[in-house]
Amino acid sequence: MHSQRRKDEQSHQDESKEPVIGLDTNIIIRYLTQDDPEQARAVNALFETILTPQTPGLITLITLVEVVWVLESCYEQPTAAIEAVILGLLTTRKLQVENAAAVYLALENFSHGTADFSDALIVASARQMRCESIVTFDRKAQSVGMTMLPTV
Repeated sequence: MHSQRRKDEQSHQDESKEPVIGLDTNIIIRYLTQDDPEQARAVNALFETILTPQTPGLITLITLVEVVWVLESCYEQPTAAIEAVILGLLTTRKLQVENAAAVYLALENFSHGTADFSDALIVASARQMRCESIVTFDRKAQSVGMTMLPTV
């Protein structure tokens, strides 16, 4: 009975939400880099004619982490450029970023630390879930708020 009520409530919530269009990593990368003319035309048409503030493109946290990784690893973008991209994605009215509050916090920690953006996002998400500490073996992750787990 209780689970049926939750399903009914969830169904009602889903019906009342505005539609969104999920965006994969390669769509975001093509839009940002414009490095494949055919795909760039298609993604530009998506952004110019289909995505709106009422029907935004959704960027999940996993997609965002992948975008950052691709920009760092494949396009060799510096941290400052990646910060600007993340901020741009967060503030574009045609886009909706999953858990934007955690992304803003992660962005702040990422810009002041030496850890990867994914580590900063792990910390921000864990803090939202009331974790008092996040343990790691990654020394760089300490710069975004993780705690080293001592070895025995």
